Amino acid sequence: MARWPKPAEGSWTEHYPEIGTGLISFEDSVSPEFYELEREAIFRRAWLNVGRVEQLPRKGSYFTKEVRVARTSVVVVRDGGGGVRAFFNVCRHRGNKLVWDEFPGEETSGFCRQFTCKYHGWRYGLDGALNFVQQEGEFFDLDKEDFGLVPVHCEVWAGFIFVNLAREPEQSLHDFLGPMVTALDGYPFDKMTEWYVFRADNRSNWKIFADAFQEYYHVPALHPQQVPIEVRTPGSGFECAHFQLDGPHRVVSTGGARRWTLPPEYMYPIERATRSGLVGPWESPEIGEPPPGLNPGRIDPWGIDNFQIFPNLEILIYRGWYLLYRYWPTSHNTHHFEAMLCFQPATTVQERVEHEVAAVVFKEFALQDAGMLTGTQTALESGVLDRFPLNDQEVLVRHFHKVVADWVADYQKNHAEV
Repeated sequence: MARWPKPAEGSWTEHYPEIGTGLISFEDSVSPEFYELEREAIFRRAWLNVGRVEQLPRKGSYFTKEVRVARTSVVVVRDGGGGVRAFFNVCRHRGNKLVWDEFPGEETSGFCRQFTCKYHGWRYGLDGALNFVQQEGEFFDLDKEDFGLVPVHCEVWAGFIFVNLAREPEQSLHDFLGPMVTALDGYPFDKMTEWYVFRADNRSNWKIFADAFQEYYHVPALHPQQVPIEVRTPGSGFECAHFQLDGPHRVVSTGGARRWTLPPEYMYPIERATRSGLVGPWESPEIGEPPPGLNPGRIDPWGIDNFQIFPNLEILIYRGWYLLYRYWPTSHNTHHFEAMLCFQPATTVQERVEHEVAAVVFKEFALQDAGMLTGTQTALESGVLDRFPLNDQEVLVRHFHKVVADWVADYQKNHAEV
């Protein structure tokens, strides 16, 4: 499905005939029954990004991830050989959650030489092996080799840690990501270790928020400060520079001049004062030769690439830094949102201020997007309308909902056969 810049004639959508151009339904975002299908059809079958290797700086480092949509918890650890492993966060004795601090529903991280269950003291090595059983002689024919932690399939791409909750993944991580995403190999994600993290619980379906970042058709209306007055003029037109699909994944690229070329009225005063803001520091550090997957449409001048990795990960690559989004469903009309701005570590006070200003301004615009979501969810749940038109700039929205529907249909078909 991967295709390069659209030809001179025709629309983006028409060059992907398999997704159609008709009205679409958002029933997949309001139906409790469909959400239950998504749990199994998508989140127990797809590769899910749960973190970065920088969260595991040495042997024995670990963190937990609550994957509530799959009703499970995972512990990810750097083992004794330096590899990255993942296990279901469950003790083999009586099913107690193994790794947690004061509140079992909250995520945690740290360092240990082994994992010890709080309930009865069973101990497990960093490789998941059961090493110690309290009063082992009291058990009947207990073989500790049979009671190690249950492993979770875990693979790493470009420093991003992915897990797959299926008994046997249908594809390797590399094959699942496909050529459009893996063409980013070599991008220096590992150098961007100064992180600003935001988390929020939102009253909308996870796909509704993801839709907000798949098109920039909304920008002139919702974020008028971002664009010059001529773009805000009715009928003037506003379009991103490049859209591309590859399997279940998508990318949208923006073009545009550097931020400081805009007149002062198109940014906050703090942005001009600190020379930083929504698109990051004005003078971004060099990253060397970019990988071939960056700016796939060869846009000049290039602005941002937003790589949307199915099902719930987005990596937005700016000049010299990147932004990460994850959408974790918690019910058919709620989700947990995570955002992380990642910069190369500041070496001066000025650089640190630039990063902090970018994080604050980002939060402001993210709140503008998030502010729409409950209204969208509420209106969709009213059931007044069940079919909606999408324009050519919403090609990724159309594709995303089709992929979700296809994964659910495939699961239903295979489940019925079983």
